[in-house]
Order: sequence, then C-alpha cells, then structure tokens
Amino acid sequence: MTPDRTDRNACDGQALYPRGPILAIESSCDETACAILSPEGEVLAEKVISQEAHAAFGGVVPEIAARAHLALLPDLARKTVEASGLTLHDLGAVAASTGPGLIGGLIVGANFGKGLAIALGKPFIAVNHIEAHALSARLPGVSKKNISFPFLLLLVSGGHCQCLAVEGIGRYRRLGGTIDDAAGEAFDKVAKMLGLGWPGGPQLEALAKEGNPAAFAFPRPLKGRAGCDFSFSGLKTALARQIEPYGNTALPRSVAADLSASFQQAVADVIEDRVRHAFAMMEPPSTLVAAGGVAANGVLRTSLTRIAAEHDVPFVAPPLRLCTDNAVMVGWAALEVCHEAARRGLPMPDDRAVRPRPRWPLSEMQERFAVQAEAV
Repeated sequence: MTPDRTDRNACDGQALYPRGPILAIESSCDETACAILSPEGEVLAEKVISQEAHAAFGGVVPEIAARAHLALLPDLARKTVEASGLTLHDLGAVAASTGPGLIGGLIVGANFGKGLAIALGKPFIAVNHIEAHALSARLPGVSKKNISFPFLLLLVSGGHCQCLAVEGIGRYRRLGGTIDDAAGEAFDKVAKMLGLGWPGGPQLEALAKEGNPAAFAFPRPLKGRAGCDFSFSGLKTALARQIEPYGNTALPRSVAADLSASFQQAVADVIEDRVRHAFAMMEPPSTLVAAGGVAANGVLRTSLTRIAAEHDVPFVAPPLRLCTDNAVMVGWAALEVCHEAARRGLPMPDDRAVRPRPRWPLSEMQERFAVQAEAV
C-alpha cells in the first residue's frame, strides 16, 4: 500500500517526487485542460475549455477535437502557468493523458507535454486516463478521510462503465463491465432521441426533474444476474419504441420528461444492482468510489450513497467539476505514480518513450514499476 497522505513528504526515507510542481495536460476527448499541482497534490491552478463545435453534430468528431486541441493547448498551458504564479522553470515534471482515448487528441497533448519536458530538462509522466479517473477520489480535499486500498470503484462515463477493485497504485482488478453501450453513451443517445441538446446526459437529467420516474415500465437489463456486467442497449431500444408512435412529431414536454425520468431511474436501478454484486466479488472495500462524467448524476449518487450505507462504508465521488475529463486528475495520477516509485526506492519515472494509444488496459499499469526496477 502507498503511504498515507500525512507520510507522503517522506516515502520510506526517499525524497518526494517530483522536485517541484507538476503541469498536467488532458486532451483525450473534447476537453482541452491544464492544471498545476504541488508535489503534495495541492491544486495551484486549473483551466479547461469545453469544445463547443461538436454540438452541431450531436457528438464528438475526432478530427475536429484534435485540431481544436492543437489550436488551444499552447495558450491554455501558458495561462495556467501564469495563474499559478510560477514560471515554466519552477516545474518539476510534465504529465499528459497518453491513453486510452481519441488518438488524435492524445497525440497532440502527449507530444506537447513531451516537447515541453524535453525543452525544460524535466521528466515526462504518461498517464492512463482511466487510472486518473480511478484515483481522483484520493486527491487531497476530496474526502474527509484518506481513502485506503482496496476500494471499490464504479467508473461511469461516456465511453466506460465498469466496476474495479482498486488494490493499490497500478493494481486494478476488473470485476465487470458493459457488454454494449456505456451508461454515458446510453444517456447521450437517448437524449438525442428526445431532441435534447448536447452533451445529452446533463440535459436529460435536468428534464427528468420535471417527470415521473414510474411513468414508463422500462426493463432493468441483467438485474439480479450473477456478476456485475452491464447492458444498456436493450433499455435504449425500449425507450425508442415508446417514441415511435409520435413519428416525426415533437414529443410533448411532459412525455419527454416522463421518459427521461423513467429511463434515468432504470439506469440507476441497474447500476445499483450491479454494484451490490461487485461488493460480493472482492474483499471488503474501505470505500465505494464513483468517478467519470455520469458520477455527477444526482439520482445515481443517491443510489450509491444508499448502497455504501448498507455495507457500512463511506461513499465518495469527486466534485462535479472533477467527474468529467479534467487535468487535475491527470496531475494527481502522475503524482501517485511518482509517490509509489519513491516508496519502492525506484528513480523518478520518465515516460518520454511511451507512445499515445487509443486503448491502454489498466491491467498493464503494474508493469511500469517492474520495468523501472529492472532498469535500476
């Protein structure tokens, strides 16, 4: 296990890595973001630009996203450094999301970060975007208590829906995941069917507040089955069938609200059931953690709070701004890796040779420490 936060200034007698603040970059999808964190995890500055050009297409267009990152990132990084009151030469390292995600955006962010690190003579830390979500709840200030390992993570976002046993830095055991659509993807597709704006998830949640969650008897796919896999494709189809009688006619707002509320409740019920099964698949966790964009959903948070109480563990989710893609979580994940390297007596990581990749399984994250150990 990594040391408690109170011990992170002295990792088994090793000096804390890095030797100064870290600049973090996030560009894996349609958020262009930068943040600067102290070696202890204090957020010194953060900035994010949500790309609005995708709204006209009802979803993220990879080529547009990559070009936007290329245009926005240099100035955003400069403004973030200025906001921190530091200079580039004060930095101890540079980190960037290097996968998984849209490859064009990853190439822009990772190569920008590497180039800056080389120019400054500083280490570069390649961050797994999913690992960043997984560890975001351990950021100082997010929880009143230190979140110790192991903890149960529900990762719910536009592209991911899975339960993970987080057993340590680099040690992640997948308990179950979606067999078709991710929860966030389902929210966005249903919102589009209902004629709502993009991004769809927040729009659907807002409309659902006007509706009756029991108005439509939608199915609860896989509920009650063994394991904790997820499926939302059939639920999405069930809603589409309710819309068919209206043809090309706009749905009455009351009907759209009831559909939104009923769909949202069905998703929350499915996730609640799957998380209960996940509890039984691992040793008792210290905490139930939710991360990813859908973790911002209020109905889901209520369900997860109830499950955590039943198992006598706290429920922790990052603040809403840190649920969606952001650079703060990227910087914190990089610091966690550095702290773990120091704890193991390994040198400061430097990942300039790591290439951006659209897929990067968490199962590979433990290997980075083995490679470092072999190189010593």
